[in-house]
Amino acid sequence: MEITSRSAQLLAYETIREQIITGSYPGGMKLVEVQLAEEIGVSRTPVREAIRRLEQEGLIKRKKVIKPTEKDLRHMFQMRTLIESHAAKMAATYMSPEIISKLRRSIHLAKTSDSQGIVKANKDFHDLIVQECRNPIMIDTVDKMQSIIYLFSKTVVQYQRPLLIEEHIKICDAIERRQPELASKLMEDHLKADLEFTLTIVE
Repeated sequence: MEITSRSAQLLAYETIREQIITGSYPGGMKLVEVQLAEEIGVSRTPVREAIRRLEQEGLIKRKKVIKPTEKDLRHMFQMRTLIESHAAKMAATYMSPEIISKLRRSIHLAKTSDSQGIVKANKDFHDLIVQECRNPIMIDTVDKMQSIIYLFSKTVVQYQRPLLIEEHIKICDAIERRQPELASKLMEDHLKADLEFTLTIVE
């Protein structure tokens, strides 16, 4: 019974999350538990739990799909930039050659993949660096933002933001050359460019 309940909750979570990320559930849409339960084929309890989890991830607010304002987006990116620029500095100090090779691999995949592959490679690149901050609270904070980060990443890839991969190469070079301050500044500039580009698309 526990496995069935967990499976139902996971199904509800993944279905609702996918509909939000693909835009099938647009920003501002009210989520009705009874209706969702019927559409997904589960009871209301798993839907309620899925909505609660997606609220924690920032995709739902007061049972409505988020429609973030420019101010909301800037606040979110401010937090992400603080963490990831610090993580880049730590990576330039501590990242092992093996992990640096994985960074290079993610860059190579981003150059040679389709859009979906680029989004995944982009996530892998940032995740590898975030892990180097070695601060569980920071890592957990970024983890809770992953759904929102994915939406941004999809936008910058889909609309082909200029210099995206080139900036990753520069960050990786600074990490490999053990240049903490430069790595931190490059990451900060990279995320600011992501934000400003995304804001021009979603306006």
